[in-house]
Amino acid sequence: MKLDIEIHQPMGALMLDVAFSAPPGVTVLFGRSGSGKTTVVNAVAGLVKPVRGRISLGDQVLQDSGQGIWLPPHRRRLGYVFQDARLFPHLSVHQNLVYGRRFAPRGSAAEPEARVIEMLGIGPLLQRRPGALSGGERQRVALGRALLSAPRAILADEPLAALDEARKAEILPYFERLRDEVAIPILYVTHSAAEVARLATTVVVLQDGRVVRQGTAAEVLSDPSVTPLGARAAGAVLLGTVVAHHEDGLCELDAHGVRLFLPGTVHPVGTALRLRVAAQEVILSRARPDGLSALNILPGTVEQIRSGEGPGALVSIRTQAGTVLARITRRSAAALDLNVGTDCHAVIKSVAIAPEDVGG
Repeated sequence: MKLDIEIHQPMGALMLDVAFSAPPGVTVLFGRSGSGKTTVVNAVAGLVKPVRGRISLGDQVLQDSGQGIWLPPHRRRLGYVFQDARLFPHLSVHQNLVYGRRFAPRGSAAEPEARVIEMLGIGPLLQRRPGALSGGERQRVALGRALLSAPRAILADEPLAALDEARKAEILPYFERLRDEVAIPILYVTHSAAEVARLATTVVVLQDGRVVRQGTAAEVLSDPSVTPLGARAAGAVLLGTVVAHHEDGLCELDAHGVRLFLPGTVHPVGTALRLRVAAQEVILSRARPDGLSALNILPGTVEQIRSGEGPGALVSIRTQAGTVLARITRRSAAALDLNVGTDCHAVIKSVAIAPEDVGG
């Protein structure tokens, strides 16, 4: 079952004009504030009625302006997780969860309550009130309540935006597990490249109300022409498998035959991981460097060079481990005589790969 979306809707001085599909898994709407992400989600939820468009979920049409079809929000069977959890403060966690059951149709294939509680790790919280929970705990409860309503899809509008980095790190693994274990479309809004890298099955990049790129996280984030948040947020995604945990605290990965080292993780040997490598943390060298403290040196070939109006340039390097982006100055690119097809080495410090940029 997939979510098919086609929307034409005035949005201030812009016209939102988008068309894309969201398959099972996490489809991330990515882009700057004002690009139309929340409007798309609210149109799917039925909170905004587009002047023209068609939205369908599997064989159910939620809206078709050409045929005069528009289902009200309560008939769409969608779970919505907002920036703030919106739990009932006078009810316990368990009572908030059970409230979601009221919206599950009779005979629907709702997730078993025990499985939802276990999957989200909220068993110890059941008797507590929302006021006694951390932000990450409240969002997990809100997600559980949405799941227990037997939704056919889940909408999440920047669910981590109000959380600090520690709370984001706490809840991201639960969204990863939800992506992998619940076979429904999840439409997820964010302007965080780290969340895109860790969660996305599919990425839809919005800019000025239009779709400018769509693909996997690795494809989209490694494209130097797609920088909706600016060059400082640029970075690529590498895929690897944990092969060893070393006594000095480093974790060793195999990325398509290339060994990578990063600070130790809790993931056991054999776990497939995604790594986001920020472009500003990558150094380039024409020859293989010696005598460096950096442990990750990846030989590769320049695929693209994108220069901006300022002094910087984004260089895309194809390596055996995957495509890597490097943010350097145009002066450095000229000094190295970098051109498309030039052989070079991408140098990545192990400690430059932050824990929040590593996920399953």
